Amino acid sequence: MSYYLESIQRGVDYIETKLDYDVALSDVAKTAGISQWHFQRIFKALTGETLKTYIRSRRLAASLDRLLKTDLRVLDISILAGFESQEAFARAFKQAFGLTPQKYRAVRDKSLFLKKPRFDEQYLQQLTRNDALTPEIYEQMPLLLVGLRTLFYSVDSEKNNIGELLPPLWGSFIARLGEIENKVPGVCYGVVRQEQADSDRLEYHAAIAVTAVAALPEGMVSLRVPAGTYARFEHRGSAPRIDHTVSYAYATWLAQSDYRHTYAPDLEIYGTAYHPRNDDSVFHYAIPIARR
Repeated sequence: MSYYLESIQRGVDYIETKLDYDVALSDVAKTAGISQWHFQRIFKALTGETLKTYIRSRRLAASLDRLLKTDLRVLDISILAGFESQEAFARAFKQAFGLTPQKYRAVRDKSLFLKKPRFDEQYLQQLTRNDALTPEIYEQMPLLLVGLRTLFYSVDSEKNNIGELLPPLWGSFIARLGEIENKVPGVCYGVVRQEQADSDRLEYHAAIAVTAVAALPEGMVSLRVPAGTYARFEHRGSAPRIDHTVSYAYATWLAQSDYRHTYAPDLEIYGTAYHPRNDDSVFHYAIPIARR
């Protein structure tokens, strides 16, 4: 089994031991041995659901077992499942299974149990058998960048606010490109990195390379991206669909490769082939890698 699949499986197994408690996402990632964002990113790409949603579904599955095999009150089962009230538990239960906890206890339908995935090579191949996107492995030179910065939550978080924050950031940045001195024309960069190792909040820069930092325009910042080896994936189509390419990069290619993510910034690379309103647009997403 690959390094990342083993890591994700360790995290899933840890969740199974903690279903009677509030499970901190950071603790799951620490058990897996990778950063929280990368665990959530790979998990979301593999399963199609956020880590928090998965944990909630597993705790609901444990409540099915208790309803079937114990005489615990529904209120007690609600609390063990992490709900503040029996009413909230009942709503979530009915939304998930189509009937109330009391009705389930009466019909005792074992087919409702939610199964946890096993992250082995066969599971991965089933998910990705139609994908064949091979990245270019290249050496990224150090970058000195100037641009606008924001903090955001990605699609792997239930707090996802990409659509609210990134398009306006790019609109403001492009409108102010003329204010940046010593810029290297032709390519703009979206720089994605974790704010903290135990957080799912990310830092994003819309930026352009410069040969030297002069006086920064108001509200702009400078940053350095160190040299390193990157895997660059071509993305065809509009920017909002980049999540498909990123999911492939993390869940398919990285999980099956001999590489690991170095936790340096990810890069969105927008060159002359990028056209924001054209479905034939081309840009690239690059992830920093090292041999395992």
